Amino acid sequence: MKTLHLYLTRQMLATLGMTVFVVTFVLLLGNVIHEILNLLIKRMLTLSVALHAILLLIPYVLAFSLPIGMLTAALLVFGRFSADQELTAARASGISLISLITPVLILSVLVSGICAWLNFYVAPATRMAYKALVFRASSEMPSNPFRSGEEVRLGNATVLVRKVYPDGTNLDDVTAVKWSRTGECKEILQGATGTLFMDPVHKQIILTFRGTPDNPVMHLVNGTNGADQDASSLEVPVHLSIEEQAQAVLVTPPSDMTFWQLRDQLKQLESPLAAPTNQNLSRPESAKGGIAFRQAVQDLATPMLVHMHREVAFSFACIGFTLVGIPLGIRAHRRETSVGVATALVLMLVYYSFIVLALAWINHAERAPYLIVWLPNFIFQAVGAVLLWRANRGG
Repeated sequence: MKTLHLYLTRQMLATLGMTVFVVTFVLLLGNVIHEILNLLIKRMLTLSVALHAILLLIPYVLAFSLPIGMLTAALLVFGRFSADQELTAARASGISLISLITPVLILSVLVSGICAWLNFYVAPATRMAYKALVFRASSEMPSNPFRSGEEVRLGNATVLVRKVYPDGTNLDDVTAVKWSRTGECKEILQGATGTLFMDPVHKQIILTFRGTPDNPVMHLVNGTNGADQDASSLEVPVHLSIEEQAQAVLVTPPSDMTFWQLRDQLKQLESPLAAPTNQNLSRPESAKGGIAFRQAVQDLATPMLVHMHREVAFSFACIGFTLVGIPLGIRAHRRETSVGVATALVLMLVYYSFIVLALAWINHAERAPYLIVWLPNFIFQAVGAVLLWRANRGG
């Protein structure tokens, strides 16, 4: 029995390591191409900073690749174990399937513990460290942030420069659009030429729009009376604060908060509800106000509840995946890796569909989206337990 346990454990660890490496590489490659490589091409990141950023992304990606690896390993290992008649030999020796897979189940619990550590603290913390590193590196680089014909978002403004001269300070055909916090267009500036000045001391970019008497700077202000064109302006300096962009980029959203940050935020939201009040709640308008206040707090608390429950529920995904993967691998009775990988992809799509549904309903507190993230765990564990019971009986 000890020999079989060591054999299955080695097979699971080897397949798990290979699968996690491949999945982590694929997921990292998507992030590198999408963000880091783009900044390297624009010379807004150095190679050392880019490598540091990739290292910071690894724990965040591991939180996803470990459950996928555990599922794939269970399907592949027990598919081969069944196809090679090793399971039949073990049963002929009087060894039950449940006693045979005990070390694999223990391994799934240990991997779930690692996933919990990653989901609760390491992955959110390194994700925010990655965002901060990329932003600071790209904003502190002395090179011109603008490229000919490309839009650049700085703070609350979007800037488009048709042509950037080699000196990096003189620009042609410059357009800037300033946005409000709600995403509405507040102001549009356009000049035939412009100049750029980087102010690292005050951490700001000073962009000056220039025009001529025949072609003045266009300045459109979207106010209550509509658009207003200031045709007399020949030079309009605009200060684009890098600090404003940092505040927008580096504010931690609920999806990137650690479990304890989410818990603290939730306590702060719910504390006014528990506090005693001396208001006259017998008045209808006071009662309506209290209901509206509670509803507003519930709407704010629901996204935090969803992400808290998601971090906890996803940490236990390895157990459900293992319970389902073992009997499915035995029933498949195939050695081919492609069959196991295809089955794992289908099961992962089923599991993540519930997570996607919960995130889609994150602003609908009445639908209790924080409970939906638990459904795939209960389904996988229940189905896995039934399949294991049947496989143990030889069904």
